[in-house]
Amino acid sequence: MRGLVALKFMLVILFVSRTSGQTCEENCGKKPSSCSCLPTCSSLKNCCSDYRDFCVDTYPYSGSIFGGTDFVVLHAVFNRSSQIVCRFDNTVTTEGYVDAHGRGHCISPLLYETGWVPLHISSDNGTTFNRAGAWFSVHTGKLDSRLKAVLVNSTKWQYYGTPNVGGLLQMTWDTSLVNAEKVNIELWGYRETGEPYSEHWLGEWLYLYSLAKDQPNSGSFSFMPKPAESSFSSWELGSLRISSSVYPDGMRNVQAAWTEDHALAWHLEEKFRHDSAVWSLEKCLSWDQMENQLPNFLSEIIDCPCTLAQARADTGRFHTDYGCDIEKGSVCTYHPGSVHCVRAIQASTPDRAHDWGSPPYKKPPRIPGQSHWVYDVLSFYYCCLWSDNCHYYFKHRPSSDCRRYQAPSSAVVFGDPHFMTFDGASYSFNGKGEYTLVTSDEKQLQIQGRTEPVDENTINATKLTSVAMRESSSDVIEVRLVSGHDGLEVLRNQQTLIFTEQTWMDLHGVFVFSPTSTNVTVMFPSGAGVEVRLRDVTMTTTVLLPEGFKDSTLGLLGKMNGDAKDDLVSSSGQLVGNPSDPVELFNFGASWAVLNTSALFTYDSEYLLNTYYYKPRHDSSFVPVFSVPESPDDPLSDQAAQICSGHGSQFCRYDILVGRSPAMGNATRVSFQSHISLVNDLKPVLSCGWIPPPNNGKKLGTTYLKGAKVQFSCDEGYTLRGSAVRLCQKNGQWSGEDTSCHVSSNLPGIVAGSVIGVLALIVIITTIVLHSKTQKRKTAESEEEGTIDVL
Repeated sequence: MRGLVALKFMLVILFVSRTSGQTCEENCGKKPSSCSCLPTCSSLKNCCSDYRDFCVDTYPYSGSIFGGTDFVVLHAVFNRSSQIVCRFDNTVTTEGYVDAHGRGHCISPLLYETGWVPLHISSDNGTTFNRAGAWFSVHTGKLDSRLKAVLVNSTKWQYYGTPNVGGLLQMTWDTSLVNAEKVNIELWGYRETGEPYSEHWLGEWLYLYSLAKDQPNSGSFSFMPKPAESSFSSWELGSLRISSSVYPDGMRNVQAAWTEDHALAWHLEEKFRHDSAVWSLEKCLSWDQMENQLPNFLSEIIDCPCTLAQARADTGRFHTDYGCDIEKGSVCTYHPGSVHCVRAIQASTPDRAHDWGSPPYKKPPRIPGQSHWVYDVLSFYYCCLWSDNCHYYFKHRPSSDCRRYQAPSSAVVFGDPHFMTFDGASYSFNGKGEYTLVTSDEKQLQIQGRTEPVDENTINATKLTSVAMRESSSDVIEVRLVSGHDGLEVLRNQQTLIFTEQTWMDLHGVFVFSPTSTNVTVMFPSGAGVEVRLRDVTMTTTVLLPEGFKDSTLGLLGKMNGDAKDDLVSSSGQLVGNPSDPVELFNFGASWAVLNTSALFTYDSEYLLNTYYYKPRHDSSFVPVFSVPESPDDPLSDQAAQICSGHGSQFCRYDILVGRSPAMGNATRVSFQSHISLVNDLKPVLSCGWIPPPNNGKKLGTTYLKGAKVQFSCDEGYTLRGSAVRLCQKNGQWSGEDTSCHVSSNLPGIVAGSVIGVLALIVIITTIVLHSKTQKRKTAESEEEGTIDVL
């Protein structure tokens, strides 16, 4: 009876809330009236009473783009009779369920996009979808191996049927990914149909056939592959799915574990196994003809960096290729001989379809992963891996030439806080407030920084505690120190992002990478990159901007035009007259306080509201210590002398002697030295450009910088013409002549051999004739002698 009364009371409260407009139903992300449905409402303690029930979170929050992940809807209340339907991206629905504990569950669907997609949940079988959240769809290559089925010895799978590759194949998976005692092992195939670059160009995943049914869910499966039947032999790209045996064959959007998509060498027709090289050459030639008819895209892509140091430093435009990562010991299957590879974030070099896809996704060539396979990877198998015809592949996918590569310019904010501009000017500014670090009207980029006192009571110095940024209409990303200053927190549009499941996130108009809680990199489509590192209890923020930003930036990090003399310009256009005057520098910094209407920060605590939101963004009452006190009696003097030395020591000394922290001073020293190393890594280098191997020959050497040596040789039966060795000269040109290989010519030998053969034949014939005549004469003489005797 008490339970019934309580239920009635809750229903009355819910009815009153809804009729008075104080509900989060269909209001998530909004502020209906006196209560809030914004992500900040929990910390501000002003949520509407039904916020948790209608603005939902999930666990896990992410899963494979292929779908099949069973996740729980947190906090929302369901009853056992609820008929749950989950709708993703406003278009795809899956059937959910309520478990024994009254928790709602959804199954993620097969999607053709990555990143956050809208999630709406119905508990009345799809009549109303009044609960809202989001689901994060992940590229299979970026998915943790624990969350997918694994091809044991994946190279064997993808070379199966080529010479000397055969036998059993094995796959494994975590049994908890499929809640079933018996499972089916299914093959699904991917293809793209319709005329390329037309509205009818579509990608699709289809169920092909089952390798096994009613198998024990043991976490392992082995089999001996058989050539595909003719109706399936045209499918060359696919993935294996493990799902419960209770479902019909090929039923979509059920709980399942998937392998990564891969080339289906093990499944191909018997003709491939009979002679994989001939089969692959035919495919390679067909691809070559198709590429000749498609639009040329090579002029649209950017050049790769010339050195590994440049590649790893240019984090705004390039990111580690997960298939060839020096830190993870990758095999680099698609780049034999390489130790580390990077991939252009926006336009991969030199691919028709980017492996990670690109907005708005969903259709070729923008479908993450699969479009890249169809147009760039399968052809590599045809021409290079399954046959020896790479010259066809590199005709359309030439190795990038780095001679046109332009490294980005870098600027940094670190310590208490100190600034080094894009053009190399350096200064300190200890204002308290929120300021513009970089603004570019041309590129619509805004990067803002918030500073707080190192110690509110005893130290008149500040440090950077938050950086917020946006480019054009992208999501707003904020990176800030967590409470206690022992980690970094990332917010997207005022909502905290959790990186426990995924370290890389594709967001709206921006990418975020956070491998640890002390390391965040933000990347924008323009190529702008922002690196935030936690060192001790301070944030070091590095901004990298490509050449396209030249002459378009203003703010505390200066103009980016190669001239350090005009970097310190106030928001009103006034150039600092005396850069050595700390007061003038302070006034310059204060001029870049952000306007209330343009602030990008999140104010989710009473402290932030009262300190920054309701007050001027520059606190004019806070006056910092401008110069380093020099006192031999200071107990920190010896440590400052020991820690701080060389170029940039003034920043380190300030943070120890004013900030009263040797640890912070040491972090400042490390940040300064790291930035100097970064600037050196990004310096231009001389390259003679990529040089190809000759047809029917080989090239030894993969370095093309000044002083590099490349050697050439020809295959057996071919003769080398041109230079066998070429050096990259200081004028940026290769020494010697172009190298080529030609069929070996032995005409004199052939002629001589032919003459000798003819003469020998004449001698033989003459000998036979003479011998025949001699025999006839002897026979005639014998007959004549015999006649005389008879007479």
